[in-house]
Amino acid sequence: MSGFTEWAGRATHPESAAGKPEALSGIRVLEYCPGHFGGMVAASILGEFGADVVKVEPPGGDPLRRVAPEGVLVEGTGLPFLSEARNRRYVTLSAGHPEGRALLRRLAAASDVVVTSEAPDRLEENGAGYLSLRRERPDLVYLYLSAYGSFGPDAARPVLDSDILCQALSGGPFIVGEPETGESPPAPHQAPTRLGNWHGWFSQGLWGAFGVLAALRFREETGKGQVVDMAGAEAMMMFADYNITWMHTAGKARGRLGNYDPAVFPYTYIRCRDGYTFIAAYNDEAFESLMQIIGRPELARDPRFSNPAGRVRIENERALLAVLEEWSGKLSADEILAAVEEHTSKKSGPGAAVVTGRVNRPLETLSERNWQERGCFLRPAIPGYGELSLAAPPWKMSGTPPRWKSGCRPPGADNRDVYAGTLGMPEEEYVRLGALGAI
Repeated sequence: MSGFTEWAGRATHPESAAGKPEALSGIRVLEYCPGHFGGMVAASILGEFGADVVKVEPPGGDPLRRVAPEGVLVEGTGLPFLSEARNRRYVTLSAGHPEGRALLRRLAAASDVVVTSEAPDRLEENGAGYLSLRRERPDLVYLYLSAYGSFGPDAARPVLDSDILCQALSGGPFIVGEPETGESPPAPHQAPTRLGNWHGWFSQGLWGAFGVLAALRFREETGKGQVVDMAGAEAMMMFADYNITWMHTAGKARGRLGNYDPAVFPYTYIRCRDGYTFIAAYNDEAFESLMQIIGRPELARDPRFSNPAGRVRIENERALLAVLEEWSGKLSADEILAAVEEHTSKKSGPGAAVVTGRVNRPLETLSERNWQERGCFLRPAIPGYGELSLAAPPWKMSGTPPRWKSGCRPPGADNRDVYAGTLGMPEEEYVRLGALGAI
């Protein structure tokens, strides 16, 4: 074990976070994003780094609380909401009530950061938008989340900012999925394919939080706040990688290739005796090593495979995949890993660049010793909801580490604490607003 490895294990492990400073201590964040998971992701990241996040829900609770895959609810709350509901105080207010709208404005004016998925014009009508508040709070940072962005020809479209819409608009799903074979109509599995679990919302929240952090750094130097305008489709476009450039320079769009790759091959998942494993050989020397590993050294000189340009022709990729799976189908993922490591350990430079790794099922990932020792998962007991398995913050930091401090709470659980404590609302006003249905 190297000196840095040993030091990092002590200095950056999540168990060492207690007592260390928090990067965003003293920053208050107002999250007003009913029904919008991207807003929850952005606010969660800021909360993990120490911000005081106040989540505003309608009196009946955020609609996301009722989203439940296969109907799985914990005390009336769905798993997606529970997984992202950390490090917050929960208040309720009715934005349809005049006094509720006034209260929303007060909360925004008392915050350093506002994260919202509400239409800017609607917020301005209520006096809670950035333009309405910037004279009073010139240091306010305002994150607007939407599908199309807050300006542009499509900005005014009355659409629900949903994950699947952001994905569709980005062009990403069009290049994901099995290639079309020309049959008519195409088989169902040859359609554009959604990118996993709510990637549109996750990327929107991640990039949105990144923008907020940069804005807070600028504010620290100048005292000036600003708007962060984050379109979900744009957030997904950041993952298009070289494909946008390729479309411009080659004059054609990339089609769906499944697990084949137009830039390098092999760079794919292959079947093995106990599931799937990843295999990659990035250059000619590595490809020659791989062919030696599988017992087919002659294929490194086969005209179809002897250079990178030949290996990425789709017909040659199909042929090479069949060869690889003829070998891998008799072995387990661990046996494949052992064979690769045994061979590459005797090489250096490009010839050692053969990469493999098991394609884990989720439960296998949860049980892997590496991730367990790094503290990648939490199993907190959340009052009212019981014990849940959750992903821990992925950043390991020695000075100002993020941390999980609290879990989900019922709608309005912190009304008195926020309204009376943070805003200084007199008791009689708090009681009156409750009687009016404004909170």
